[in-house]
Amino acid sequence: MTDNASVSRQICGNFANDKGRLMDILLGVQAQAGCVAPEALDEIAKSLSMSRVEVESAATFYAFFSGAPRGRFVIRLCNDIIDQFQGMDRIAAAFRAELGIEFGQTTPDGLFSLEYTPCIGMSDQAPALLINSTVVTKVSSDMVRELVQTLRTTKNLEQLKLTLGDGNNSHPLVRSMVNNNLRERGAVVFAPYTPGVALQRALSEQPVELIRIVKASRLRGRGGAGFPTGMKWEFTRAAAGERKFIVCNADEGEPGTFKDRVILTEAPGLMFEGMTIAGYAIGASEGIVYLRGEYAYLLPFLEDVLAKRRAAGLLGRDILGKSGFKFDIRIQLGAGAYVCGEETALLSSCEGKAGNPKTRPPFPAQKGYLDMPTVINNVETHCAAARIVENGPTWFTSMGTKASSGTKVFSVSGDCSRPGVYEIPFGITVDELLTRVGASDTIAVQVGGASGRMIGPSEFNRQFCFDHLATGGSVMVFGKGRDLLAISHAFMDFFVEESCGYCTPCRAGTRLLQERLGRFLSGQAETADLDYLEKTGKTVKTASRCGLGQTAANPILGTLQSFRSEYEHRIKTNGRVFLSSFDPAKAVAVASSIAGRESEHFGTQKGGVKQ
Repeated sequence: MTDNASVSRQICGNFANDKGRLMDILLGVQAQAGCVAPEALDEIAKSLSMSRVEVESAATFYAFFSGAPRGRFVIRLCNDIIDQFQGMDRIAAAFRAELGIEFGQTTPDGLFSLEYTPCIGMSDQAPALLINSTVVTKVSSDMVRELVQTLRTTKNLEQLKLTLGDGNNSHPLVRSMVNNNLRERGAVVFAPYTPGVALQRALSEQPVELIRIVKASRLRGRGGAGFPTGMKWEFTRAAAGERKFIVCNADEGEPGTFKDRVILTEAPGLMFEGMTIAGYAIGASEGIVYLRGEYAYLLPFLEDVLAKRRAAGLLGRDILGKSGFKFDIRIQLGAGAYVCGEETALLSSCEGKAGNPKTRPPFPAQKGYLDMPTVINNVETHCAAARIVENGPTWFTSMGTKASSGTKVFSVSGDCSRPGVYEIPFGITVDELLTRVGASDTIAVQVGGASGRMIGPSEFNRQFCFDHLATGGSVMVFGKGRDLLAISHAFMDFFVEESCGYCTPCRAGTRLLQERLGRFLSGQAETADLDYLEKTGKTVKTASRCGLGQTAANPILGTLQSFRSEYEHRIKTNGRVFLSSFDPAKAVAVASSIAGRESEHFGTQKGGVKQ
């Protein structure tokens, strides 16, 4: 049995006993020892001069860490709504039959653990799963048998017969069966790219002028909130601090979102170049890419891209001959926590803590990573910034709309014949996008992932842009026959699971909403439940501490707004005397047991009264 304490001591030493690298230390211990056992927590706390409760807080926060040994092969089957529609239940049944265990259990031989996991960024090729960090897509029941038999026989993931995907998915450092499904390449993110061109032009400008160029382009953050990028850079440059940081948010955990996966696979150099330009603009010398744990299969490839950029003089000291300008980037791997997509929770995780959101103000531009001024932009935004410097702000504003310049990269999944990634200028309507992706008989579109909004056909003429229909990129298409309230309930299940639990409105409110919505699905709803959902949803939205809680009620509030009839037609009284949510037979069950006979009034009942 692996000695958790000695492994932990060694890994702490590898990171110079730096408590700021606690995430990397925990990842290392989990990988080498198979779990982060109590003795590991003790040793890590001792080595890093931290309290044990601080270490345990982080170790128990993230889904990919465990306190007890898991199987040698941890199978995580994605259970998001798209995977459910593509046959996830059938795949789950096949695993149960093949392994002889339930989800949440480990086989007696310690070889396999079986778990569910939220969206892993593969909605365009569902059903999908992870085996450790290996991605398996378009899973069939026959594949389940083949996967399990191969691993039982060889005990080696590399022996799995997986067809390699397109583009850099077949790169020797990736070797993944993931497909890009890049349907349309636009002029910004996926256009041909020559390393160093944008950076050379940036270094020919003064930092203040560089920020003016980005502001003139009207570039807004591509994560959904749309804050002006140049303004964020300007605020951070002006903020007081001994060190400044550039952080790239590559933690796209929003259900139905996978555009960053394709950018990271096919255009990582452009993203790194954008980060370097941002570093020059604000006076930072350090950058961090926060990569979601589900994309760990890309880590060796991304590290190789960084190494090649250092060798080419695009990172490091005196970059491209610019005396005094130094900048480098490290990649921080996450460990399975949706809330870390929220920028302050992401910073907490980068600092080696549980991914708890921070109170704002102060904002990251003033006090971010290590309480120093920090620019946080997502993958797509950094790519766009590099292109703007390369081609000029006028080129960028010639695309899109007046308030939403440039292109947007969309992740499209669900009931359509061409799911995948599309880079399209802002201003395209929902109807136009549905035509491009091969969708027909569409009854609803979920815009912006689970935290976004569901719209119906009456709104399909709306444009995708910040001032009309904003989205971080996720577009889920639902066709005829889909139960929209069941979809919303699946989203609420997700938020209940992913709430960090810090604040009561989110922690308790999401569960209350989930339970009350369930009444509509089970036929137990009453008219008063509509008012309850609306009032509770608005309370969760306004009183929650961070962006997760502030959007967690959207699946319900959005469907109440656009599909109220879906709720109303499920309120059935069937002539009952009592409220539909009240079961009179159950209420008198104890008394009937004491009396030794059935109730005269509620013994054999239908609709709440004796017939």
